[in-house]
Amino acid sequence: MFKNALVSVSDKAGLLELLTPFQADLRIVSTGGTAQYLRDNGFLVTDISEQTGFPEVMDGRVKTLHPNVHMALLGRMDKPEHVQTMQKFSVQNFDLVICNLYPFEEAALKNSSFEDLIEKIDIGGPSMLRSAAKNFQTVTVLCDPQDYATVIEKKGTDLDDRQQLAAKVFAHTSVYDSLVAQKLQKKEFNLQPLGGKLVQALRYGENPQQKASWYRWPGDDKGLQSAKILQGKELSYNNILDLDAASNLVREFSQPACVAVKHNNPCGVAMDTTVAAACGKALKADPISVFGGIIAFNCEVDLKSAHLLGDIFLECIVAPAFSNEAKEFFTKKKNLRILEWPALKQFTKKIEVKSIAGGFVTQEPDQMASNVDTWKFMGRKPSAEIMQDMGFGEKVCASLKSNSIAIVQNGQTLGLGMGQVNRVDAVEQALHRMKTHHQDTKNAILISDAFFPFSDSVEIAAKAGIRWILQPGGSVKDEEVFKVAQKLGVEMVLTGQRHFRH
Repeated sequence: MFKNALVSVSDKAGLLELLTPFQADLRIVSTGGTAQYLRDNGFLVTDISEQTGFPEVMDGRVKTLHPNVHMALLGRMDKPEHVQTMQKFSVQNFDLVICNLYPFEEAALKNSSFEDLIEKIDIGGPSMLRSAAKNFQTVTVLCDPQDYATVIEKKGTDLDDRQQLAAKVFAHTSVYDSLVAQKLQKKEFNLQPLGGKLVQALRYGENPQQKASWYRWPGDDKGLQSAKILQGKELSYNNILDLDAASNLVREFSQPACVAVKHNNPCGVAMDTTVAAACGKALKADPISVFGGIIAFNCEVDLKSAHLLGDIFLECIVAPAFSNEAKEFFTKKKNLRILEWPALKQFTKKIEVKSIAGGFVTQEPDQMASNVDTWKFMGRKPSAEIMQDMGFGEKVCASLKSNSIAIVQNGQTLGLGMGQVNRVDAVEQALHRMKTHHQDTKNAILISDAFFPFSDSVEIAAKAGIRWILQPGGSVKDEEVFKVAQKLGVEMVLTGQRHFRH
């Protein structure tokens, strides 16, 4: 049983239920509003000023930062000199610390003033938590009300419990500090503090032998974790990655659009004047690859679109909204995961992170669309319709793993080549898919994520009937490639912007 508790919380949920079973034998030291809350509910409370022998000052900024507090948190009962020092200053060791921090994240999400954000930076709280967590051999530290129930049920904690709770403290303060750093830095700085909040533990990772978890960035209330799962099985690690890939692309389009993704690569993409038309075109783009895939929309899914999807095995469908009729239709497919994500179109990814040996690398997300005003036309200037298809195809190509090629026509992908170690293979893969699934390809346009190092890819494309190519340019052999294209009757447009995606 606990004997001496330090309690200072912003979130008072469950606090009374936690303390009541231990109340008879428990000395409670508390601060400000928490102390008053406990007194109002019948608890005997010792003010922190009695513990420190010093009043709370500076509007409460300084109240727990005192040796009489931190000796009681950090003192080791197995060291005689620690015990003697505590006895000298009449300090009793704390064996229970209950503390959660000023609501900085809530203030940030409410777009509070900068001055208010500064006042929501907790200093004493993290210090208490970290001190108590360091001394977990004898101190139980609780920073999350969700852990209260276990302590009540077990009527205390054992060493394993205390060590796990201590680890949670350091994860908690890491997230807190990361968010503060994000909000304080100025735009000209390039700080990328990392700290995630657990959304949920996943069944496994890419394969059953791999453990996995899902985290969100602190301060983010519009990401994928905000989507409402209307039905279906629990999301898997692979589902989450594919949902992210599909939604990243589909939000790039202003017209109704549909994106099918398989193994983190788009396999069918289309846009049109209606969501049903876009859906139908995306499914026909590569009907073999879409089987077992993920579908994303950038607008509400109606019943007509739902019917188009009804006969295909799919893992997930995500959209900003679903009509009531569509929701009702999908209930017939119990295992199909349906995610309603109202913020899908508004969400902006700020950073991409990849782990490497010994650390991680970060980068800004790629801008999938280059500036059309800076495009260079090596021959004829394309029509408005071809220009629109080129812009559409560039976004698709930027979403594919490199080396990548996208062949498009009339707002629909005809053939996609991705993840190849040379550009010729990517071209041939895209052309093979186009020829397999489409007959009318007379207006097909080929887009490349990077320059052509040689003219061989252009020659292969021309032989297949391609007459327009969009690419970044920048090869030392550009002039040779341009001459071959001109000779073969292929018009070439240069964007000046590469789209590698590893």
